[in-house]
Amino acid sequence: MKKHIFLIGFMGVGKTTVSQKLKALMNADEIDMDAVIVRENHMTISEMFERFGEDYFREKETELLRRIAWYKPTIVSCGGGCVMRKENVALMKACGTIVLLTAEPVTVYHRVKNGTARPVLNGHMNVKYIAGLMEKRRAAYEGACDMSVSTDGKRPAQIAEEILGQITRSKDYTEGGNML
Repeated sequence: MKKHIFLIGFMGVGKTTVSQKLKALMNADEIDMDAVIVRENHMTISEMFERFGEDYFREKETELLRRIAWYKPTIVSCGGGCVMRKENVALMKACGTIVLLTAEPVTVYHRVKNGTARPVLNGHMNVKYIAGLMEKRRAAYEGACDMSVSTDGKRPAQIAEEILGQITRSKDYTEGGNML
């Protein structure tokens, strides 16, 4: 790998699970941004939102991205709202390839409906709300990404292999046909 691989997309599209599959396939390091922020702040994302507000959490994402930019090439699972800040997109583009994972709103709903760790959805756990929020974020996701992969109806390993296939065809990751 010559550059980071940033997985972006809405909550529940499979970023964390797919990043772990990519880690195994590529024998690379992997970072789950949400997990790092939770660990470093000694509180859940919901607690951060409740105590300090969403802006506090978003600033923690930006701070972490600034650090990641200096790491050796790594697979990074980003939070669902990470690309809503232009600064974050610029940081990711400067040091990596951004892969958008997508899923239909009903797929996302079925994947997240039993959880409470997604403060943006708490109190709004329904397909209509998810679809509306996905639509609000769609332009930011699509504008940020270098490539896109649908996760509907696919196993995480299939998604990881599809991403790897797209990346290995990318001139940014190959020289003379060999993966770096």
